[in-house]
Amino acid sequence: MSLSTSSPSLLEGSVSGHLQRLALPMVWGILAVMSFNIIDTYFVSQLGSAPLAAMSFTFPVVMVINSFSIGLGAGASSAVARAYGAREVSNVRRLVTDASVLALLISLVITVIGLLTIRPLFSLLGASPELMPLIEDYMVPWYLGTIFVIVPTIALSALRAIGNSALTGRIMVGVALFNLILDPILIFGLLGFPRLELQGAAIATVIVRAFSFFAAFYFLIRRENLVAAPQWHLGTLIESWRKVLAVGLPAVLTNVIIPMAGGVVVAMVAVHGDEAVAGLGVALRIEPVALIVFYALSAVVGPFMGQNAGAGNIDRLRETVSVLARFCLILGAGLAVLLYFIGAPVVRLFSDSPEVIAVAVAYLSLVPFSYAGYGFVMSANAAFNGLGRPLPATMISFLRVFGIYLPLAWIGNHFWGMAGLFAATATSNLLLGALSWWWLRHETRLRRAEVSATDSLPAS
Repeated sequence: MSLSTSSPSLLEGSVSGHLQRLALPMVWGILAVMSFNIIDTYFVSQLGSAPLAAMSFTFPVVMVINSFSIGLGAGASSAVARAYGAREVSNVRRLVTDASVLALLISLVITVIGLLTIRPLFSLLGASPELMPLIEDYMVPWYLGTIFVIVPTIALSALRAIGNSALTGRIMVGVALFNLILDPILIFGLLGFPRLELQGAAIATVIVRAFSFFAAFYFLIRRENLVAAPQWHLGTLIESWRKVLAVGLPAVLTNVIIPMAGGVVVAMVAVHGDEAVAGLGVALRIEPVALIVFYALSAVVGPFMGQNAGAGNIDRLRETVSVLARFCLILGAGLAVLLYFIGAPVVRLFSDSPEVIAVAVAYLSLVPFSYAGYGFVMSANAAFNGLGRPLPATMISFLRVFGIYLPLAWIGNHFWGMAGLFAATATSNLLLGALSWWWLRHETRLRRAEVSATDSLPAS
């Protein structure tokens, strides 16, 4: 029985051409998903500074859970892509099915823990008692919908792992358009619905994520034939979970480190007032849109590297590193110049508070000059995961956050305030971008040496 997919092979042809073909639909898909934050921020900002500040406090927590989801998806994608490149058809189906069961169980655990820790967690992050009811309005329905965040990520990652990023992108665009329609209806109480304000933003997100859940599994089952019958034999489940988690757990740690650091930074910024937190929140919602192409590239680099690693195409792995480096340098420079000039008018779309605008513009005038480094870190982490080598990605992220970023952020914030904190962000991005480039090149050289050594062995 063969897999039902029309995706062209990633094992031959132009490396840059394949990456462009795979990344283009993901640009639109990820841009659509990123619009969740932008759209929510825009509509919530119409409610006043307090709801906007409350949403800004939820951002690091939401990002941690999203990053957890992305990490599990990276583990599933890596295992599926390498099995697919090696043409292990039955193993592909088993991995997709068992990874989905694992995601379901994990999402239920996160929901329970999240609901029980809202007040102590956000108090630790520096939220004032006045903001706590607003934070609960947002996080309670969001936690209840965790299953619709984590499980579809596994499904969409499986589609990308076989090279079908176009379908993934279309599902993501459809979900975002649904959110655009539903958000104002539930936030402001249009068309006869009750006015739910901040809570309405969260409920809208849960509803549209549920749509992505059902759409993704419909295509996985009916079109791509990537789901097997449920397997309840514990030994088989554990073996599948081991393959997924071998990359997934380090990838989760890699993806969770940065938003966790973001929570620490929010606490640092909170000493400057709620307006400073709101300003940072606006900047951190604009930034992902600017980085959209980097996100799209990192979403497809892992499957590309995984399939070619599974097939033993080492030369294509080495070529991919060079293509990524050139692209990140060119795009990073362009984004820095663009945001330097248009940052202020874009920020004013989200707030008319001078304090909020000043903080957001300061961030967007400095940090984008390090986007080339940050972009390569993202692609390198995805490449390591795709190769089944997640530890370098974890070590790079750990070093970036705890070895460089947070120490520099504390020093910068202590002596120079917000400007020093933003300079620390830019410095850590550039330093770790250079390290990622060196390490990924070194990894591909090691693989070439291993293949050469194997080929030189006499036949038995």
